[in-house]
Amino acid sequence: MTVSYAPIITSLLDNDLYKFTMLQAMLHQFPQTHGVYRFRCRNNKDAAYPLADIQKDLEQQLDSLCELRFLPDELEYLRSLRFIRSDFVDYLELFKLKRRFITVSTDDKGRLFIDIEGPMIQAMFFEVFVLAIVNELYFNALSNDSVIEEGQRRLDAKVALLHQYAEEQTQYGQDMPPFIVADFGTRRRFSRRWQAHVVETLHKAEPKIVGGTSNVYLAKQLGMTPIGTMAHEFMQAFQALDVRLRDSQKAALEAWVHEYRGDLGIALTDVVGMDAFLRDFDLYFAKLFDGLRHDSGDPYIWGDKAIAHYEKLKIDPKTKILTFSDGLNLEKAWELHQYFKGRIRTSFGIGTNLTNDMGITPINIVLKLVECNGQPVAKLSDSPGKTMINNDTYLAYLRQVFEVDEPE
Repeated sequence: MTVSYAPIITSLLDNDLYKFTMLQAMLHQFPQTHGVYRFRCRNNKDAAYPLADIQKDLEQQLDSLCELRFLPDELEYLRSLRFIRSDFVDYLELFKLKRRFITVSTDDKGRLFIDIEGPMIQAMFFEVFVLAIVNELYFNALSNDSVIEEGQRRLDAKVALLHQYAEEQTQYGQDMPPFIVADFGTRRRFSRRWQAHVVETLHKAEPKIVGGTSNVYLAKQLGMTPIGTMAHEFMQAFQALDVRLRDSQKAALEAWVHEYRGDLGIALTDVVGMDAFLRDFDLYFAKLFDGLRHDSGDPYIWGDKAIAHYEKLKIDPKTKILTFSDGLNLEKAWELHQYFKGRIRTSFGIGTNLTNDMGITPINIVLKLVECNGQPVAKLSDSPGKTMINNDTYLAYLRQVFEVDEPE
C-alpha cells in the first residue's frame, strides 16, 4: 500500500472514550442496528482550499486505518477500566474496521462527501478517526515553521492562564469545587503529534486542573483519566428503535443505566433541546445520573435551567455536576466556573481551542448519524445551524412530538 505520507491513525485506541462506551452498549443491547452517517463541513467558504483536494490522500489513509487491530497492551488497558466488560474486550480483540462501509466522493464545487453505512457496531467507530484524518490532511498543506511557532506561543499563554487560575483557586479554600478541564480535541486536532504535545504540556503544567482527556490512547500513554460517556448518535438511534418516538429519550437513558449501573453518569441534554429533555429527566433519572452535559445553546441559561430542575425535584444541585463542551476556550470555561461555583459542580471539555489553536481558521467538520434501521433520525439542537437532516417532514414531526418550536 502506498500513502502520500505516514498513516495518521496508528492505533485504534486513538479515539474518544465515548465511542467505546456507546459501542459496548450497542453490542450488548442492539447489535443488529444499522446506521447511515454523513460528513459535512459547516464552514466550507472559510476553507483555504477545497476539501475535494484531499480525496486521494483520504482514500489511502482509510485503507491504512482499516488494516489496524487492537494490540495486546491496548486490550489490557481497556480491561483495566471498571466500566468496560471483559466480553466487550474479547470482541475488540477480533475487531477490524471494514473498508466497504465507507465511501468518499466530491462534487464540481470542490466539496468533500463521506458516507458511512453499515452495522452501527462498525459504522459508529469510524467517526473520530475520519474527522481527525480529514483535519490533519487539510492542515498538513498549511503547516510551516511559523504556524508551529504561533501554536507554541498560544500554548504557552494557556499554560500561564492555568497557573493564574490555579493560584486564584487557592484563595477559595476547600469548600469550593475545583476548576476541572479535559481535552476533547481529537476530532478537530491540528495533528496527532500536536494534540499529544498540547495535552502533555497542559497536564504537566497543572495536573489538578487538566487531568483528563477524551482520547483513550493519550490517557493510557500519559497516565491521565479517560473522559466520556455518550454522544448524540446514541440518543438519536432510539428514535428508530422499537419504542414510541415520544419515549425515545427515556428509553436511551434507561438502556444506559442498564449497561453501566451507575458508572458514566453524565447525560447529554440537547438531542431534542434542553426543555424537552428536562420533561423526560424525572426524579428517577435525576437521582440515577451524576449530572448533565451541555453541547449547544446559551450555557448560562442552560445551567440555570438545570439547577432549577434539580431544586424542583428536591435534589441538592451541589451533589450534581454540569459538564460544558460547546465551543469553549479556557477563559470561557473559567467564567462559567465562576458563575456556577457554590451552586453546582462543573467540569469543562475543550476541543478545537486546545488542539487546533494555531492562528489558522479551523474547518468545522462533523460526521452525523442521519438514518437508523432505514428511518431518518435527527438532533434538534439548542443552537441554530447544528441540526443535520435531509428529511424536512421527519424534522417537523420530531418538533411536533417533543413540542419544540421552529428556530426564529
